[in-house]
Amino acid sequence: MGTEVDPAALAGDRALLGRTSTAERVADILRTRIAEGFLPPGSKLSEEAIGGALGISRNTLREAFRLLTHERLLTHELNRGVFVRIPAVKEVVDIFRVRTLVECAVIRNLGAPPYQLKAAEAAVAEGERAAEAGSWLDLGTANIHFHRDLVALANSPRTDELMQGILAELRLVFHMMDNKRSFHEPYLARNRQILGALRTGNPVKAEQLLAAYLQDAETQIVQHYAQRIAGTRKGAEE
Repeated sequence: MGTEVDPAALAGDRALLGRTSTAERVADILRTRIAEGFLPPGSKLSEEAIGGALGISRNTLREAFRLLTHERLLTHELNRGVFVRIPAVKEVVDIFRVRTLVECAVIRNLGAPPYQLKAAEAAVAEGERAAEAGSWLDLGTANIHFHRDLVALANSPRTDELMQGILAELRLVFHMMDNKRSFHEPYLARNRQILGALRTGNPVKAEQLLAAYLQDAETQIVQHYAQRIAGTRKGAEE
């Protein structure tokens, strides 16, 4: 922990606040930045730098920090400041439990085809461009966009809002994977398969593919976390 994040990129987000800037809008910006990988786990968030970049008061920023702390995206450490959280193993398991409940239910309840797949198709294309460029962080972002767009097929603002926070937490988990190419690249092909099943009007197959996808991803990530924890303990004992 303790890595300082350059807030300069946030200056471009100032226009998103409009004339009536609120803590909720600031929280939306920071949540999006976490989901996009700009703010990795363990990053220290400077009130002065971020407040200056966004042109907001310290009180507004502190309220945004409080909201994101409640969402388990940030943590406040006494006498040290505010940091982006590092999820625990049990939180990874819970994230995937919620993803399976929500994402599979959305696909299961789509109704009769055809489906509005333009956004999901764009997310797969985004992932393909990232893979071709060797940009594995961007591939992770495209993966998140794909699952966001799958959930958006439900046309439910409440579900979209729920998944916004879940997917931001998921990005924190992605950051903990050491080899991002070997982790993300195989799931791009699986995104294509899910999309293909939906294109052909087969939501039953799409749900089966998605459920297996989520189970495999959870197993892979939890195993990686367990290895890292074991390695940390071993290092401490030596």
